[in-house]
Amino acid sequence: MGGREPGLRERTRRAVQQEIVETANGLFVARGYENTTIEDIAAAVGMSRRSVFRYFPTKEDIVVGKFDFVAQDMLVALRARPAAEPVWESLRRTFDLLVAYVDAPGQHEVAEPMQRIVFAHRGLLASYLEKLQRMQDAVVSALRERAEASGRPYGADDPVPGAVAGAAFGCLLAAQHAWLAGGAKDSFAGTLDRAMAAVAPRG
Repeated sequence: MGGREPGLRERTRRAVQQEIVETANGLFVARGYENTTIEDIAAAVGMSRRSVFRYFPTKEDIVVGKFDFVAQDMLVALRARPAAEPVWESLRRTFDLLVAYVDAPGQHEVAEPMQRIVFAHRGLLASYLEKLQRMQDAVVSALRERAEASGRPYGADDPVPGAVAGAAFGCLLAAQHAWLAGGAKDSFAGTLDRAMAAVAPRG
């Protein structure tokens, strides 16, 4: 995945996709994921079924497809962090892009039930974990680029960038489960901070 900023056409496409996602999420929360059809979503958003499929090939993609765009945005954000900043802090700040989907005004009421839907459906969960793995792989590549640019490149057989990224994404998942287990009463940002502080690199 590259770190280019999206062009006008891509931003327009994302805006339409975001409208579909927001409409679909409202239906999923109100009716349940299984009970909501593509036809229901198309009618609610004022599009044809075929038009919806042009933006999302499956209903599952409406739920987890946004993470492909988040991954691209995360790379841009990670590469924009100060070169001298500790990698762990850079990763935490990069995760703010994900935190916004939960803690931003008006998001909390939808984020909790949608996260529960993802964790409750085997297909959705598998797809979500696959998206996270792709994001993690992209972050590892970015960390290697960052180290090389600093004059201290990682060796091809060095497990450090993969271990650091894996630990960070592990914290992200742990925070999601803990946040839901606690009834989503606290901010997700605070839960993620606690998770990442628990395994922060020493020194």
